[in-house]
Amino acid sequence: MTCWRDCFEESSMRVSDQVAQQVLQLIQQQHIKVGQALPAERKLCEQLGVSRASLREAIQQLTSQGIIRSKVGAGHYVQQLPSHWSNDQVLQPLSQLIDTDPNYRFDVQEARIALEGATAWHAAQRASTADIAKIKYYYSQMQHFQSLGDDDQSAQADANFHLAIAEASHNIVLIQMMRGVFDLLQFNVLLGRRKLYSETYRFDRLQEQHSQVLDAIERRDPEAARQAVCGHIEFVVQQVRCIDEEDARRQRASRLNRTSL
Repeated sequence: MTCWRDCFEESSMRVSDQVAQQVLQLIQQQHIKVGQALPAERKLCEQLGVSRASLREAIQQLTSQGIIRSKVGAGHYVQQLPSHWSNDQVLQPLSQLIDTDPNYRFDVQEARIALEGATAWHAAQRASTADIAKIKYYYSQMQHFQSLGDDDQSAQADANFHLAIAEASHNIVLIQMMRGVFDLLQFNVLLGRRKLYSETYRFDRLQEQHSQVLDAIERRDPEAARQAVCGHIEFVVQQVRCIDEEDARRQRASRLNRTSL
């Protein structure tokens, strides 16, 4: 795991990545709202203690993610806040809906197939060395936390793995869409893991599927990447349906046994 972390930090956590995180922290700490301007570049450089070149590269990165919008001669403005800052009052009902309504849960998976099939396809064509290192890092994190039995952290790494693929597509609209549903994705992944990762057979299959997605992107095979990620999500849907049906059968049998006593 350490070598993956080193690879990720050396090739992906560039100065611009660190500066981008500093800018996000500044937006959060100063409560800068959507539509409001960031401080001027010169002031930002002084506040963050960074060079103008590093700041501009970080701003470009946040612009590609749809978080910042730049106006020529007028500065930089917050266009949308990162998805993990979303309002809990909005997320909570959605989380409850996923947890209690199987049809909604499967609708989320269906939407993922459409969205992530496209992001994986483009990622296989456009992913940089840093992008691939980032995807590998989260893949290793999934394995690490799963081996520790930490479902929540493993689910977080799983969701980040899929988000990193979307970012590797370098398609601003797809990235915005993926970030917009990130909290929903993470909750959906956690629920799926609670059902599927309890059995070694399913765990091995899911790990193999994640590996196939990564391999296809590394090989620059767009169609293989699309098929791998879609096949992975379809497998989850199929297995969850089987588990739900088996649970329903057990509950019916239990009720029948109680009424026959």
